[in-house]
This record gives sequence, structure tokens and C-alpha cells, in this order.
Amino acid sequence: MIEPLELIFEIDCPPDHAFGVWTERFDQWWPRGHSVSGDPVEIVLEPRAGGRIYERTADGTEIDWGEVTVWQPPERLAYLWHIRRDRADATDVELTFSEAGDGTTRLRILHSGWERLGAGADEWRNANRGGWNGLLPHFTSFLDSKET
Repeated sequence: MIEPLELIFEIDCPPDHAFGVWTERFDQWWPRGHSVSGDPVEIVLEPRAGGRIYERTADGTEIDWGEVTVWQPPERLAYLWHIRRDRADATDVELTFSEAGDGTTRLRILHSGWERLGAGADEWRNANRGGWNGLLPHFTSFLDSKET
């Protein structure tokens, strides 16, 4: 088994707000360059177990990124993640949003299932560490903005 990636950090808002922004405003905070097309017109996270995560391009093409496997607002969200990969090679992402005190949230992200990627698993795991570190500031900046 390849060690999962685990990221934990605190966010300056309550868990229900952090969960809501992650899921309901996914299209607004997700960076457009962190996509398959490089310039999607819409990024969708369907809010339910079995919901799709995908981008829609200007010509209407929908490109799947993943599938919601656990939907427990406002505490827990999990999904299969296969952006730029076949669904059979999907990894598992689990996010938990918990009260950290004083109106803050402890967000724990556990990204696992690297074994499904075969010989390149370690390389993909390392690349995803960089991906998360580049993605999360977009989320926290959006939370800090007046748009939320």
C-alpha cells in the first residue's frame, strides 16, 4: 500500500460555510487552469452521492473528473478522482470539515488509492501533493473574499 496524502489545515469560518463553499461554489473558486481543457466555461460538482464532477467547455463538451461517493453535509465529502485519467484509475479523496473552536474549521483531506495507478503511482502521488498545495490557496482566498 502506498501512503495516502494527508493535508490538515484550519480555515477561518465555520464548518458548514467551508463545506458549502467547497461544494456549492466549486465553480467560483476552482482555478480554470487546473482543468483538462484549460479554460472551461463551467466546473460542476453535483451535490449528492453518485453526483458527477466535471467541466463543461465552450462547445458544450462535458469532461468527467470524478464521482461523489460520500455526501454528508456539512461534515464529510468523498469522491473518486480521475481528472486526466481513466475512471478505472481513479484515486479516492475524502474531505472532513470539523469544528476547530472559535468559529474555525479543521479541514482534513485524505487522498489515497494510488496503487490503482500501477508503476507510476509514486510519481502521481508526489505530483498531487504539489497540486493540492497549489489548489488550496484558491479555496482559502475565495473564503476570505467578500464574495462568500
